[in-house]
Amino acid sequence: MKKRFLLPLLTILISLLACARSGPITSSPTAMPAGDITRTLNHDGLERSYLLHVPSGYNDTHPSAVVLVFHGGGGNAEIIARQTGFSAQADRAGFLVVYPNGSGRLKDKVLTWNGGTCCGFAQEQNVDDVGFVRAIIADLQSFAAIDTKRIYATGMSNGGIMSYRLACEASDLIAAIGPVAGTQNITPCEPKEPVSVIHFHGTNDNHLPYKGGVGSDSLTGVNYESVQASIQFWLNYNHCPSASRNEDFADIQHIAYTDCAAGSAVELYTIVGGGHAWPGGNGPAWAGGDQPTTTISATQIIWDFFAAHPKP
Repeated sequence: MKKRFLLPLLTILISLLACARSGPITSSPTAMPAGDITRTLNHDGLERSYLLHVPSGYNDTHPSAVVLVFHGGGGNAEIIARQTGFSAQADRAGFLVVYPNGSGRLKDKVLTWNGGTCCGFAQEQNVDDVGFVRAIIADLQSFAAIDTKRIYATGMSNGGIMSYRLACEASDLIAAIGPVAGTQNITPCEPKEPVSVIHFHGTNDNHLPYKGGVGSDSLTGVNYESVQASIQFWLNYNHCPSASRNEDFADIQHIAYTDCAAGSAVELYTIVGGGHAWPGGNGPAWAGGDQPTTTISATQIIWDFFAAHPKP
């Protein structure tokens, strides 16, 4: 009689154990096909979104670097993806690219970033864009294999300004930034760790002037910080040596400070006569905008710099 009851009970127990073993008991990353994925999440009372590009060589058993690419004021994820060509660069080098969308009154149009003193809806409403970026990384970690020592940020114009804010307020998260046509417009800037910086800017940028101030073609009326002041902050904070490596070619002036604290570096590419554009990019940022130089590819140079400067 006892055996009759014990056998079914043992069968049930074995089945339960088998189910437990085959169930989702690990937090292993999800296998993802190559291509673009749109993700949405709620942060600080707003529905936010980002476009994720998974490279053709993505391997969920090897944590990948992550490059956050921020669009300019009035743009969106799709525009900056086309403009920079970062997805093709990711396919060549094997990293994940995140193109976040800013916020705006029209929800999915005329989007901006709260970079401090700029810009538009995001700055006026004091949108928590730094918190949004942290939420993106947390979301990524829930389904992708990422290397937390290799999280980087770049962006154009207002997006470049946003990357500087991340360096100031999320230095624990961001290893390096690559602002293009955007300066540091957040006070105070209080990083906790060194962050490597590579900056690109045209001397004839009339939207966000190289020497700072209000640009003659500016739509914001913001008194922007200068390129020199932005770079100097990080030279000081990263304890860079006074000696630099300089090179001039065609319309490019390049200055590099290496051997800074914790393996960081600070570099500046000045485009002589250049306007408000992404060097080597796919045309102007908008119809009628400034043409980019074709002497260099900011996308390639930024990735090479990022790859060489992970967190220690």
